[in-house]
Amino acid sequence: MTSATTPTTAAELRARLDEPLPLDQVDLTDLDRFGDGVTPWRMFRTLRRADPVHWQPEAAPNSGFWAVTRHADIARVDRDAETFTSTRFVNLEEVDDDQIGKRASLLELDGVRHRALRSLLQRQFGRSTVDRYADFLRGLTARTLDAALAKGSFDFVAEVSADFPINVLARLLDVPPEDNRKLIDWGNRIIGNTDPDYADVLLHSAESEKYRDLPFRSPASLEVFAYGRELARQRRGGDGTDLVSRLVNGTPRDGVPLSARDFDNYFLLLVVAGNETTRHTISHAMLALVQHPEQLARLQQDPALIPAAVEEFLRWASPVYHFRRTATRDVELGGRRIREGDKVVMWYASGNRDEEVFGDPDRFDVTRAHNDHLAFGKGSPHLCLGNLLARTEIRIMFEELIPRLSSIRLTGEVPRVRSNFVNGIKRLPVEVTPA
Repeated sequence: MTSATTPTTAAELRARLDEPLPLDQVDLTDLDRFGDGVTPWRMFRTLRRADPVHWQPEAAPNSGFWAVTRHADIARVDRDAETFTSTRFVNLEEVDDDQIGKRASLLELDGVRHRALRSLLQRQFGRSTVDRYADFLRGLTARTLDAALAKGSFDFVAEVSADFPINVLARLLDVPPEDNRKLIDWGNRIIGNTDPDYADVLLHSAESEKYRDLPFRSPASLEVFAYGRELARQRRGGDGTDLVSRLVNGTPRDGVPLSARDFDNYFLLLVVAGNETTRHTISHAMLALVQHPEQLARLQQDPALIPAAVEEFLRWASPVYHFRRTATRDVELGGRRIREGDKVVMWYASGNRDEEVFGDPDRFDVTRAHNDHLAFGKGSPHLCLGNLLARTEIRIMFEELIPRLSSIRLTGEVPRVRSNFVNGIKRLPVEVTPA
């Protein structure tokens, strides 16, 4: 197990990143290696250089997977849904046909049905709609920051990173702010299904078999389903424009209405995805600015850099480590022979540090140009539906935050979610001096 001590300076971080790691010490299934914010990047660098399409064994009942770690290979897999399908699921867990029938969400569909379900909410995440939220987002950000900064010392995750996007989600779902804590809690318990601090039942435990038909094998999914069903009951047949109303009253482009199970899984995806990516990107960006005060100073001196800096925040944070596909035929990838049925895992986080694409990729640089990162996928049909909203939230957050800061420093350890799926920060204790 690696140390969880968080580097506090850019020099310390770089020194640890530059420590060589032999290939035989790489294990992408060892969740404890993802706890220090350093070891995952060392493993990815070793794989990109030594074995960019790497066979990673797994413990039973799983059967192992191909770890794809170079930007170009990841992009190839992501764009080719015919050869690398999502329909056998996008996480490492191996599921049978019965589980697929019960648990498949938008993420686990390809082709016509996938496009049809995306179409239900595509306009709600388009530019014209997101632009209309700008004033709301800016006002919400100001209130969030004013309350947090007044405390002087606080947990940045609890007071800012988690609080802000969940308020946005509540607005999109048209649910009362009093429900925010439940929404955050559900996301933690579901996505944190390998972290004993969050999970009701750990993913790899024998007890999880009782929940095998639920998303992420999490009993918290039942609570989300019940909550969503009540909202659907209230809004069915109405003329609301919130996301729930759009789901229950809209018709997908293929003419096939959402089943009750379709609605459950779609709603749960909104609750989880509507919070996690933005939350963790904001946390990682703030930590990076603390570790690299000269980069914070550049943004303070020239706020016009912030929109482009958002792309560096996303690259650096890589809030989702990976997504999986499954080969539908025998195919060659990166000099390796992939067999039909093999799991093929795109390590987006590794692609975001690929030396062939990013100059000095382990350097955090808010002025980085041509930032072709993979935080939301790579031009595939599965490109994150909410990517524009997330970018807008992050931009407005730092446009409002940076002018309010005179100084900021860490006051304690920065524990991370025990996961090789979500690159999450649990707590970020800071002390600030307002400007």
